[in-house]
Amino acid sequence: MYGWIWRHLPGNVWVRAFLSLVLALAVVYVLFQYVFPWAEPLLPFNDVTVDGAGAAR
Repeated sequence: MYGWIWRHLPGNVWVRAFLSLVLALAVVYVLFQYVFPWAEPLLPFNDVTVDGAGAAR
């Protein structure tokens, strides 16, 4: 997949490297701004199964 993206980017090596960096940053931005907030209520992060009843001092 990365090879396909690299071959389809325009320009020389430096332009391709810059464009691939911008593309990666755009993907990270979209994930943090839209995908992760949407998926957070669907994930069981608040379902804690450990309680303090059997804790030894």
